[in-house]
Amino acid sequence: MMQIEVKIDPDCQTPKIVIVVDKISDEVNRIMAKLDTAVKAQVIAGFREDEVAVLDPADIYQIFTQAGKVYAATDAGNFCLRLRLYEVEEMLNNQAFARISNTDIINLKKVKCFDFSFTGTIYVKLTNGRETYVSRRYVGKIKDLLGIGGNKK
Repeated sequence: MMQIEVKIDPDCQTPKIVIVVDKISDEVNRIMAKLDTAVKAQVIAGFREDEVAVLDPADIYQIFTQAGKVYAATDAGNFCLRLRLYEVEEMLNNQAFARISNTDIINLKKVKCFDFSFTGTIYVKLTNGRETYVSRRYVGKIKDLLGIGGNKK
């Protein structure tokens, strides 16, 4: 059984996490990966005309490429990101965001529904009304993320 201990130190300037184990296990690796993603992207800079907006990842519905540029779709509209899609993917918390095609990443917390009735792909409707599809290459990954890996439904 894992023990969790928090020490309050008024002199501490930077939070520090220490994991004490007798050996590295899959569980320890999973915990380290979750901690690593938790401290990644707190905000992303989005550009629109002369405006630079600070985007909270929780407000982003979808990140997509169009005409060679990467955009983040939010309630406030689309913002151009000066990053490559794989760079955005690395920054975002992989528990909330999932790559669904070579051109698309979605916020799983902003998905209204998945429709599996299309052969070889999955239709995705986001809560803001946007629609997209999971490409064949990513269908297995999305099914695994949703915990329905081997099911055909």
